[in-house]
Amino acid sequence: MKIYADRAPVAARQLVTDLLVVAWVYGSVMAALWLHDLVNKLAVPGQKLEGAGDGMADSLGDVGRKVGRVPMVGDDLTSPFEKAANAARSIADAGHDQQALINDLAMALAIGVLIVPLGLVLFLWLPLRVRWMRRAAAAVHLRAVSGGRELLALRALANQPLRKLERIDTDVVDAWRRGDDTIVRKLAALELRGLGLRGS
Repeated sequence: MKIYADRAPVAARQLVTDLLVVAWVYGSVMAALWLHDLVNKLAVPGQKLEGAGDGMADSLGDVGRKVGRVPMVGDDLTSPFEKAANAARSIADAGHDQQALINDLAMALAIGVLIVPLGLVLFLWLPLRVRWMRRAAAAVHLRAVSGGRELLALRALANQPLRKLERIDTDVVDAWRRGDDTIVRKLAALELRGLGLRGS
């Protein structure tokens, strides 16, 4: 498989483009992670709320158990402490729910930031890059086999701009039909150059 062109200007352009795409993906991932961390900082009040609620519920539960040991009136005295401990647990649950919501929001925003850059890479750049690699590999194979030059010449007739074909010969199609070796070689070289490859 051919990854980069043979001709230096085309290969340099491909390499620079590949490096820019890698930098683009890396930058997008870093931006998404930064945004995720930034939004997650909004969960700090929820963490404090959860910690305070849990601490208060534990303390009130301990006090209620100690008060419950008081003879004769202990059971009556524990009820307000149990209610207060349950209320504190509700506060802790609210803090926990807030953290979960913030975490989900942070994840959704990070994914949202990544969708566009990764989508452009996966659905625009990558198919073009893979298509060039396949075409270049096929052209390199044709360059090496017998009869491949004629097929490359035919592809040049079909794909190359008319002004480039006219520079080779004013009646290039007729010369190709006659099997003029010089014209076939020039056409094959033109097709290979179009892909950034060395001529046959």
